[in-house]
Amino acid sequence: MTLIKYTIVAVLSLAACISPSVKEERLAPRKPTVEFRLDNIKEAVSEEPIKAIHLIGMFEASYPGAKAEEIAVIKETAIENMKALKEKAVLEKRFDDAASIARSLANIGAANTGAEADRETEFLLADAKEQLAQGNDLAAFLSAVHANSFKPLSFADALPFLERAVAIGQRRTAAFFLSIIDGQGYIAPQITEYARGQDLPRDMVKGVATVLVDQGVKIEKGRAFPATMLGSAFFVDADGYLVTNYHVISSEVDPEYEGYSRAYIRMGGASSPRLPVKVVGYDRALDLALLKAEMAPEYVFSVVDWIVPSVGDSIIAIGSPAGLEKTVTQGIVSALGRRFLQIGDVIQIDAAINHGNSGGPVVDRQGRLVGIAFAAADMYQGLNFAIPSERLAAALPAMLKDGKAERPWLGLTLSETSAGAEIIYVAPFTPAADAQVLEGSVIASVNYKKVTANPGGLIPALQDVLFSTKPKELVSLETIGGKIYTLMSTSRPNVPLLDAVKKDSRERLTAPLFGLILSPSLGKSPSSVYRVKKVVRGSIADDAGLSANDPITIRGLRIVEKEGFALLDIEVKKRRMGYLETSMRLPAYLDSPDTL
Repeated sequence: MTLIKYTIVAVLSLAACISPSVKEERLAPRKPTVEFRLDNIKEAVSEEPIKAIHLIGMFEASYPGAKAEEIAVIKETAIENMKALKEKAVLEKRFDDAASIARSLANIGAANTGAEADRETEFLLADAKEQLAQGNDLAAFLSAVHANSFKPLSFADALPFLERAVAIGQRRTAAFFLSIIDGQGYIAPQITEYARGQDLPRDMVKGVATVLVDQGVKIEKGRAFPATMLGSAFFVDADGYLVTNYHVISSEVDPEYEGYSRAYIRMGGASSPRLPVKVVGYDRALDLALLKAEMAPEYVFSVVDWIVPSVGDSIIAIGSPAGLEKTVTQGIVSALGRRFLQIGDVIQIDAAINHGNSGGPVVDRQGRLVGIAFAAADMYQGLNFAIPSERLAAALPAMLKDGKAERPWLGLTLSETSAGAEIIYVAPFTPAADAQVLEGSVIASVNYKKVTANPGGLIPALQDVLFSTKPKELVSLETIGGKIYTLMSTSRPNVPLLDAVKKDSRERLTAPLFGLILSPSLGKSPSSVYRVKKVVRGSIADDAGLSANDPITIRGLRIVEKEGFALLDIEVKKRRMGYLETSMRLPAYLDSPDTL
């Protein structure tokens, strides 16, 4: 009783010490959630207006019609702050940032779209001129070409880039700028003659190097042997920048790699010296990497005078198969639109490509860059691929500036249907989930652009709309029916669905992984029993013979994170087989190309 007495006295004494203002605050009614959300938006308006617009979209999705007048005022303030930040970036000569904000303004309809496109051209051209003045030729050429894609460069604007390309001996780059202004004004005859000349394969091989990544010594079954990753690379700038595949040099930058790793290039045979190189940047989603060697190359490939080939076009590939440096093989473009990467598609070629060719250039007969050899299927002789050169040109600025290229991510998995690109899955804790984008809806436009494509090419075409943008830009997503979502993109995860499998339920994950959209079976008590609502055409579930209304019991979903795949164990009663019960295991890669 004495202990209780002293405890009560202590509590009463403590209560007496609490100030009246604190007591009043504690007794005040709790602030509604809607007010907390509104306060978060107001806090972001000044310093992070783009984020504020995204939060407004979340607010309107969660509380339709609430605080409409106040929200309208806050949104207008955020837009004005975005415009102020854009002008500040221009004054500070951060033209890339200014262009990014201009895109966000245009994408939400907050400015005259044509005017903002003109401003973006202005920023890109200003950046190109600034880079040229500083001697950063590669960055200058890329920005100038990007500006030209919005609005053809004038004679006065393009001529300095033409003259610089001739001065540093980059014929194909000179040919590109000449094609823009040829016939518009006086150009020195020697410049025109050089730009119209022809580079031969014997010249091009001087710009291709063998890449060797020394990974130390590995031991298997008690025996030690040297471990070396072999590939190819080609110079894209006179300052010693080279392009190769990410998978060739992944041990240099992958934080999960544990062990020794040193990258070198070799310009000649096995007796030639190894020159150390460093990884300047990489784009894992596109399997591209940018290296830097302290040397002046004899030949530089142009990344601005690239070409989109047609099926049947003749091509040549240069590389170091099995370490046999400067090997030239020829063939044709076998097919376009193959889906092997997270983003976009790749070119299928029949030129001989073997281990060691990865990262080498693929060019046409005029020497224009077609792609970068990146894979060969060992079990299928002659089946080889190349990353399109337009992807490299678009990826290089980010690799040059930021090192690791970040791609935008909304959190959607899509399926191409007769109605368009259907959203079959929204990953949790993503921009699309924040905006409450509805699964089952069909995309009508992205950034007010209605996207059309040949059958099988709609998803890569949608990815192309976002490809030139950066994370943390605003994206306008419209679905059929007129619903418009405003999202702020985030950085694309290395393996997009790996994040989802750690956060979502297994019955929902069957849609993005296996193309199996489920609904609970009526009258069934076990939670693992479902009925197939829909099977995505061409998916793993479709190939396995599953169809709508099949009863399914999920026995397990196993994620093999290191190898990047998932295994789904199910028992299914297939309608097509008279409801005969069958046990199946379905495999799927986590690295899905059908994501946005």
